[in-house]
Amino acid sequence: MSAKEAVYTHGHHESVLRSHRWRTVENSAAYLLPHLRPGMSVLDVGCGPGSITADLAARVSPGSVTAVEVTDNALALARAEAAARRQSNIDFVVCDVHALDFPDDTFDVVHAHQVLQHVTDPVRALREMRRVCRSGGIVAARDSDYAAFAWYPALPELDEWMDLYQRVARANGGEPDAGRRMLAWARAAGLDDVTATSTTWCFATPEDREWWGGMWADRILKSEMARQAIASGAATEEDLRRISEGWRAWTAAEDGWMSLLHGEIICRA
Repeated sequence: MSAKEAVYTHGHHESVLRSHRWRTVENSAAYLLPHLRPGMSVLDVGCGPGSITADLAARVSPGSVTAVEVTDNALALARAEAAARRQSNIDFVVCDVHALDFPDDTFDVVHAHQVLQHVTDPVRALREMRRVCRSGGIVAARDSDYAAFAWYPALPELDEWMDLYQRVARANGGEPDAGRRMLAWARAAGLDDVTATSTTWCFATPEDREWWGGMWADRILKSEMARQAIASGAATEEDLRRISEGWRAWTAAEDGWMSLLHGEIICRA
């Protein structure tokens, strides 16, 4: 996240954090795991509530992780997670991903999860991530590709949700279909040793549907995205209530299934 980006679409409502705190290295950064070693220094850009950050810190201990967010209020969420886990090998810094406040060649690994889709200049962000990465180190990033999300049953309210999210995210200066662009962005940033992959999150059990669908049923009504949609005229409160009920209908469907595609890049600096 950065001062140069426009507006963060999701915000930090409890319904959003419910999703973000679920993220772990295993379910959100498995592509990076083979490259992590004890003793490494890691920069976690756009760390959010810090669940992945804390996992990274455990993996590289006695090395260290530096967690970055755009505001101190946002960074407080990661501080609280580290305190709850009693991890002392995490530092916290407020700075801009477009102009990282670190010297060249500082970190062994520079990581960003679900960040590049929200910044106004992902190529510049990747150049900065490369700049602060040591020679031979790793620049790693993973982002969603909303247009590639798939679900069943086909519900018009979820089509409406997708259209609304795309419009709001782009109005905020982001790129919701970032996943498919990761390789192109990396090449444009001058990174030529790049491995591009993809993985998915899949929600298909009753428990998964209750959690994911229930989260979005709340999120579409209460999060920062909801406020932005209404304020911009992209949706009315009635529209959001209808979409919320669509999410609840998907949650209740016995054959409900959803797959969320993510693009990933491992770049050797």
